[in-house]
Amino acid sequence: MKFFIDTANLEQIKEAEDMGILDGVTTNPSLMAKEGITGTDNILKHYVKICNLVEGDVSAEVIATDFEGMVREGEALADLHDQIVVKLPMIKDGIKACKYFSDKGIKTNVTLVFSAGQALLAAKAGATYVSPFIGRLDDISTDGLNLIAEIRQIYDNYAFETQILAASVRHTMHVIDCAKLGADVMTGPLSSIEGLLKHPLTDIGLAKFLEDYKKGN
Repeated sequence: MKFFIDTANLEQIKEAEDMGILDGVTTNPSLMAKEGITGTDNILKHYVKICNLVEGDVSAEVIATDFEGMVREGEALADLHDQIVVKLPMIKDGIKACKYFSDKGIKTNVTLVFSAGQALLAAKAGATYVSPFIGRLDDISTDGLNLIAEIRQIYDNYAFETQILAASVRHTMHVIDCAKLGADVMTGPLSSIEGLLKHPLTDIGLAKFLEDYKKGN
């Protein structure tokens, strides 16, 4: 399972990278704005900074909602760096743009996916990644994890190469459950990754080891 971090914060990206387990980054204009990064030029420069921090794929989102606009923006994003993955919305023109980029060998991430049917269309269009938003489904009392299971079954039935990128991951158990269900990738905040480190018995055991060591010295 690949671990992506969902942020535009360079310090958090570096912290995850320093752990040696980071495989990529997902971000968007909202996350950029959260870090005070606005304006097209600044956003593009920041994408390059992120690419220079990590070795894996970096999803960069288009703003346009029409086919021509998505193609124009997506090509500009792809030209920034070899690691850039063009992030497209799950709408009709987004699927058209996905097919366009796939045919050109440009990686894509179809985002805002909330149904198995949407994920099937994205795979048919050759998407590199499909991003089902499990946390947002949970927010409206719908089982986001069930969507991961449905997509996994469909993709396995037909040997689609599109990777399931579990997005809107909110906490550590989301990560564990997605791993059990066979999601190819998870993306979430640094806290959801660091949460995997924690167990009270680990803390108790380490404290006991250190205590016994001090007694013997």
